[in-house]
Amino acid sequence: MLASTGGVVALAGLGGMNRATAAGAQATAAAPAAKPLPEYAKWKNADALIVHSANTIETKRGAFGSSVITPSEHLFVRNNIAPPSLDIVKDPDAWTLEVAGVARPRSFTVAELKTMGLAALPMVLQCSGNGRAWFPSKPSGTQWTVGAAGCVIFTGVPVKAVLEAVGGMSEGMVYMTSTGGEDMPAGLDPKDVMVERSVPVSALEDAILAWELNGQPLSLAHGGPLRIVVPGYTGVNSVKYIKRLAFTKEQSPAKIQQTGYRLAPVGAKGESTQASIWEMPPKSWINTPSDPAQPVKAGRVVISGVAMGGMTAAKTIEVSINGGKDWQPAQFVGPDLGRYAWREFALAVQLEPGTYQLASRSTNAAGESQPEERMENNRGYLNNSWRDHMVTIKVA
Repeated sequence: MLASTGGVVALAGLGGMNRATAAGAQATAAAPAAKPLPEYAKWKNADALIVHSANTIETKRGAFGSSVITPSEHLFVRNNIAPPSLDIVKDPDAWTLEVAGVARPRSFTVAELKTMGLAALPMVLQCSGNGRAWFPSKPSGTQWTVGAAGCVIFTGVPVKAVLEAVGGMSEGMVYMTSTGGEDMPAGLDPKDVMVERSVPVSALEDAILAWELNGQPLSLAHGGPLRIVVPGYTGVNSVKYIKRLAFTKEQSPAKIQQTGYRLAPVGAKGESTQASIWEMPPKSWINTPSDPAQPVKAGRVVISGVAMGGMTAAKTIEVSINGGKDWQPAQFVGPDLGRYAWREFALAVQLEPGTYQLASRSTNAAGESQPEERMENNRGYLNNSWRDHMVTIKVA
């Protein structure tokens, strides 16, 4: 309620959203899902989602709303392999996590982890391939536009608290390696399919082991009963159904680490020598108005969207109504939930009848700004091009 109220109050100060704009957003959100939701995600709002497959579900651009927090029932889903049985979330406190590469290796149940500390972490959760649909090379993978992202609040125990309880990591450890608890398909080398990701140990500073999302027990769709959450990093690094947390000298030997999620040149395969997909860059996009099929009524229109800074806070946001030829500052609205969360932004403009190209450009506290062009790569990762995310609208 706080996030929603903060956004509404600030927008009211701008004169309120154009009625046609709001109607367009509602119409977009009300469109039927292309495919039925899978059983483990039946509780979600199908009208707000695009079901690409049983393991890939996208939030519609018009369904983000104007609250900082993305409702769980609107939040995207991305699984690299089929999730485990729903049975594992029936007794979440019994789930066991093994901790290795430390002075005193041992296992913890979720119930035990709940006695060791508590942290609430507002953050952007975003698939590495969000924005892939705009790559001209047509990389393989789900053709996400903006909806493989959301801003949520995870709650759990800080990884630092768990590390302290086991006497700290062993000497010389370089990576924090998380192993998911999915069932391995028979007849395949586990290294080829297992979800196991390594990130630099520096990432543990703000990382948590989460059992709650947006105030509710963590669902199977989002990694329950336990998920490691690494803020500022792309979603694949926040491993779902985590069953083992190890501090290691080398990166995981799993395919998803060694050759998957690498910045390979277009036409080349992923290699372990290439940069791994870890930290997110600054990014933003406009959510309303954004539907070219829904003309906006001429007059005062509020342009709104979301801006993130990646590893640090979004500091400024600019909007263009003429395809990036001219820019003007927009204002952040609603509460500031910290460096890893996104900010809602708004700009009230007077629009005459015609066609407009709306773009937004975020700059973070480190001085990094969204580029005009995407960084080309073989799998369509980390697209933060403001031009790709631009929308064309008609005003009548």
